[in-house]
Amino acid sequence: MVLLFAGGCVFFPLCFTVLRWGLQNHASLQMETQEAVLVASKLVSSVQAIMASTAGYIVSTSCKHIIDDQHWLSSAYTQFAVPYFIYDIYAMFLCHWHKHQVKGHGGDDGVARAPGSTWAIARGYLHKEFLMVLHHAAMVLVCFPLSVVWRQGKGDFFLGCMLMAEVSTPFVCLGKILIQYKQQHTLLHKVNGALMLLSFLCCRVLLFPYLYWAYGRHAGLPLLAVPLAIPAHVNLGAALLLAPQLYWFFLICRGACRLFWPRSRPPPACQAQD
Repeated sequence: MVLLFAGGCVFFPLCFTVLRWGLQNHASLQMETQEAVLVASKLVSSVQAIMASTAGYIVSTSCKHIIDDQHWLSSAYTQFAVPYFIYDIYAMFLCHWHKHQVKGHGGDDGVARAPGSTWAIARGYLHKEFLMVLHHAAMVLVCFPLSVVWRQGKGDFFLGCMLMAEVSTPFVCLGKILIQYKQQHTLLHKVNGALMLLSFLCCRVLLFPYLYWAYGRHAGLPLLAVPLAIPAHVNLGAALLLAPQLYWFFLICRGACRLFWPRSRPPPACQAQD
């Protein structure tokens, strides 16, 4: 466990550092610092998502008995990936920090904030990304101990399905990169937006009804009877995990409506914000 955790602590920050350096120094790219930080962080998130969803698929398809069957990859990848959530909190802050060094993002007067206003930038970051930071902190402080210790080797199938929720992450990351480069008008952005909406709906929102259905099929219960047949703390945990997914899905749907059904007259130039 210690070696896997230490490997994750090295792997994700190292990937970010190498990608950032390459994006800034490659002869044909030579990105500015802000751009390199954003793109590198999204690439690392996509790499983690691909690894997590692949591990989840292997685990969930290997477990024929959804309660008792075990797969070594479920605990191994969980231990390796938990440092990612710690790293990503820092990476998101770094993106926020560099954005505030760009003219027009530092304050209401359009002037970049002074380098010494770290606390003000940190407060702005927590205000803007509070839900994501809370989600990452819960993954480290709550979900990780539960999945490694509390499960006691049970329910690898469910953990594998939860890992597959990351399928939508590469599309979310690509969308943010395209917005950064003001490519909202392109066909790629529209196709990516449709794939992001579909994958988020299937892998993050409908995931929870599917897990209830899978347990009901295993226990010989109809779907609506499953919540009453399982412990209350399991229902509470599922509700707490589902709630932010529903909020983010609402935001994605709102963005999709603006993308595919734009207003006849675009709003005045105040839409430079993201």
